[in-house]
Amino acid sequence: MKFGKSKSIIALMPGLSVMDRYIVFELIPPLLFGIGAFSSLGVAIGTLFELVRKVTEAGLPLGIALQVLLLQIPQFISYALPMSMLLAALMAYSRLSSDSELIAMRSFGVSIYRLVIPAVVVSLLVTSLTFVFNELVVPAANYQSKITLDKALKKERPSFQERNIFYPEYQKVKLPNGKKVNKIKRWFYAEQFDGKQMRGLTILDFSQTGLEQIVTSESAVWNPTENLWDFLDGTIYIISPDASYRNILRFQKQKLQLPRTPLDLAKKNRDYGEMNIAQSLERLEVLRHSGNAKKIRKLRIRIQQKISFPFVCLVFGLVGASLGTRPQRTGKATSFGISVLVIFSYYLLGFITNALGLVNIFSPLMAAWLPNLFGLGAGGLLLYRAAR
Repeated sequence: MKFGKSKSIIALMPGLSVMDRYIVFELIPPLLFGIGAFSSLGVAIGTLFELVRKVTEAGLPLGIALQVLLLQIPQFISYALPMSMLLAALMAYSRLSSDSELIAMRSFGVSIYRLVIPAVVVSLLVTSLTFVFNELVVPAANYQSKITLDKALKKERPSFQERNIFYPEYQKVKLPNGKKVNKIKRWFYAEQFDGKQMRGLTILDFSQTGLEQIVTSESAVWNPTENLWDFLDGTIYIISPDASYRNILRFQKQKLQLPRTPLDLAKKNRDYGEMNIAQSLERLEVLRHSGNAKKIRKLRIRIQQKISFPFVCLVFGLVGASLGTRPQRTGKATSFGISVLVIFSYYLLGFITNALGLVNIFSPLMAAWLPNLFGLGAGGLLLYRAAR
């Protein structure tokens, strides 16, 4: 085995056996190569061409385009880390197998299971790195990239929703058959929002049987001291059971005990990729009050995917090492091709489970984690077959 070239690296890894350090040394170069190759490819396809178009057609300054490009690189590095782990494990173990070094190790009584442990350990380290990177760097960079680009194109968006704030409030109602269903309690609509005050408001109250009252108002502000809304210059229409107006009350100022959720919804205007797990959980808490089952389910799936995605590194590390330990002669081009095939298969499965989760066939937990469980099972099966 070629230990001479790795003496300096081995010396930097105390506490590991010589074999483990040697395999780790074999994993590092293709891992770094994969990060560079996959992230560069992602940036070129996903960002660079679109930015070039904006520079030539929309007059985007070149300096701003470069800044946006740099801000979007972390996202593609995040995507590249799992794929790079797959490529690294496949290339490293394929080289050891093709040079008969794995055979030499096994002749000393080292099992295949023991040989893949270094790949699993490195995969876990890359998993941790991916998780931290996705939480601390990627969402902030994505959000800043969007703000920078919109500002340069004179489409600067505020940190809140400016128009058409809808908020349906639901309540649980028990049917005669004993089943509980969601029934709309109130419908809140504001035409405009400036960050503090809402204008052009209409509230439909269904808290009792049928439509009970309609409130219209020129404006409204949230009163944090009393924990209620101050409605200004409006009218309350009291509705009779036969749908006729029973009474009309005009007011200059009226306090209404309504939830502040419409305000929270208007102020939380980040996309899924611009929020970390903590921010997503805060958003979920706001959405829970709205009763919008579709948006709640989608966000729950995204939160689970934020947790499960880093573990793709472990899945790919195990699969790559299992494939690489088979007796074969595999070149770098073949390893790259196999990696692309495995990556495509995994993400196709992820797309299918995500779709099934969105239509409520799979739970959010299953929709996010099933591809990982399937990948671990496939990797374990390949490893078992290689060890026979």
